[in-house]
Amino acid sequence: MKRIYLDNAATSWPKPEAVYTAIDHFNRNIGGNPGRGTTSFALASTGIVLETRELLAQLFNISDPLRIAFTLNITEALNLAIKGTLLPGDHLIISSMEHNALVRPAFTLAEHGVEITVIPCSSEGLLDTKTLVSAIKKNTRMVGLQHASNVTGTIQPVAEVGQICRERGILLLVDSAQSAGVLPIDVQRQYIDILTFTGHKGLYGPQGTGGIYVRPGVAITPLKEGGTGSRSQDTKQPQFMPDCLESGTLNTPGIVGLGAGVRFVLEQGVAAIRLHEQKLMEFLWDNLAGVAKVKRYGVPAVEARTAILSFTVDGMDSAQVSLLLEKEFGIVTRGGLHCTPLAHQTIGTLEQGTCRLSPGFFNTEQEMEAVLTAIVTIAGKA
Repeated sequence: MKRIYLDNAATSWPKPEAVYTAIDHFNRNIGGNPGRGTTSFALASTGIVLETRELLAQLFNISDPLRIAFTLNITEALNLAIKGTLLPGDHLIISSMEHNALVRPAFTLAEHGVEITVIPCSSEGLLDTKTLVSAIKKNTRMVGLQHASNVTGTIQPVAEVGQICRERGILLLVDSAQSAGVLPIDVQRQYIDILTFTGHKGLYGPQGTGGIYVRPGVAITPLKEGGTGSRSQDTKQPQFMPDCLESGTLNTPGIVGLGAGVRFVLEQGVAAIRLHEQKLMEFLWDNLAGVAKVKRYGVPAVEARTAILSFTVDGMDSAQVSLLLEKEFGIVTRGGLHCTPLAHQTIGTLEQGTCRLSPGFFNTEQEMEAVLTAIVTIAGKA
């Protein structure tokens, strides 16, 4: 049975061939530790890491690549962003569509004196900026916002929120886990102060990669200290980017693969990737509309969502639907709450969860036809 992979919102697969090749070449022929010494091995690794920063800077319109620090994943980056910025008495605003990668560290801070406000979104997962403005207080320090929902694909008005924050001296933190490589991101035009990203989804890198961009003038206290390869004579952590946020040996093979993935995105073009995924999503959304017992979630307009479609089948648990799709049809999806209970509460699916379809650049229209047939068959037996 041929597999159809529709879980790109969890991690993209397959990767571009160049990603596999780059990682293998590094491990076999380079292998040095970046920033550790002046040997040819170390210098070659340092150059490759810098090149990946430069590619990311090009993709996100970041003027200084050294304002990008690498992390293990976007969860670490989000923890770093809020725990390294907010102090007791500060006020943080988040939406009701946020992932636990932001929600859990936020509510941990709430136990230590940081005030948290959760802005309710619509049943389609969209944030109302008027509601946001009304929630701002004198002590509001930061707004944390997921660019696109990992449950409904709903795209949030980041630029509008960014302008609101910039005019009031509030930091805008953006979680781009579902948008980097899929939607245009411009830290300048969208007024993004802190951008967090993961490497293994729309950027096509391997798992265990991610990072954070910090706007000049914004300081983040590191969560850990240690060797950086710079200022080794000092007992205190360097204060300059990216060294202040990069202690210990980096996942250099992963960063090499991430660089190859970002290069692929730049070569294909975000617009072309987006257009292909929109066509696949439009087919699924439109054709599932008339299927009995199937309910779709999120905004109907394809331009207002990424290639994520959550649905339920009346009388069936979402995990059961996902299991049947793979077991009987070879279609890989994800059922459940997707680590985002607030979002499921918002759209009314907290108890049963949803089955999530997330096609990617390497999926085809023929595969979507097979997916539709499978869902119709399962729903007909419910």
